[in-house]
Amino acid sequence: MINIGGTAYRLHPLFVLLMLSSVLTGYVVEMLTLFGVVTIHELGHVAAAKSFGWRVRQVQLLPFGGVASVDESTNVPARQEWIVALCGPLQNVWMAGISYMLVQAGWGNGEYWKYFLQANILIGSFNLLPLLPLDGGKILLALLCYRISYHRALVSGLSISLGFSVLIILISLVRYPAAGVQLNLLVIGIFLFYTNWYSLRHLHFYFLRFLLNREMRSIRMAEEGRLPSPLFVSSSSPPLQVLRRFMREQYHLLYIIGSSGAVLQVWPEAKLLKAYLSHIGPPDTKRKGSATFPRGKRKIV
Repeated sequence: MINIGGTAYRLHPLFVLLMLSSVLTGYVVEMLTLFGVVTIHELGHVAAAKSFGWRVRQVQLLPFGGVASVDESTNVPARQEWIVALCGPLQNVWMAGISYMLVQAGWGNGEYWKYFLQANILIGSFNLLPLLPLDGGKILLALLCYRISYHRALVSGLSISLGFSVLIILISLVRYPAAGVQLNLLVIGIFLFYTNWYSLRHLHFYFLRFLLNREMRSIRMAEEGRLPSPLFVSSSSPPLQVLRRFMREQYHLLYIIGSSGAVLQVWPEAKLLKAYLSHIGPPDTKRKGSATFPRGKRKIV
């Protein structure tokens, strides 16, 4: 593990396995080139993230890219997230452009620069697949947050990612038995499938992290001059059901509707958040964890 500028860089076991296999098969130069391409790709992410003031604690390098651990999590605008995600493949664009010019000019080792060009095209294009935790998956998730609630965006993004990882596994097997299994692609597909399957199973924890960061993000949006977005909810709605309707790029005023259709109260979203996260629950909480909003006259709390 290497620490550069406060960010720790480490190799994922998959990358270590690839390095060992390259030594055994005599592809050391190709492996070192791939390592350099992936590292520069990730440095593009880190530079963009730090330009927004993100605290990047660790970057784990994989054969096709990397996974960064940041303190901000969902407490940043979606715009920053998709820009940071896009800045990785952009590094592959300029590296591919330089290698293409060198090949055309006939400078240096033409075969090496052809491999360098292919490596950049492969890493850049693969990372743009709409599949988490790849860059394309992060861009897709950030864009979904503009249109649907964060919870729905998470479910949709992870479901799409799971489907694409299955497709990668099938593609790796499609040539079998005529030309054998594409082992590298199969291993990557299995890794991505497990990652997204695990994330779907622990979706509640990812959503809880979003809720924990929600108050600070809402304060920032208010300071930016954004108007609150109205959210009409039934007084009998379970709090978690309401929280799942929260939009990442908006903060809400909750208009609580009674059985007669009249507005009973208007709550700032922070009131429901604090009640839910403190496990106290709003007033008039029923048994078995089914909480309801209080009945009463219309007022802003």
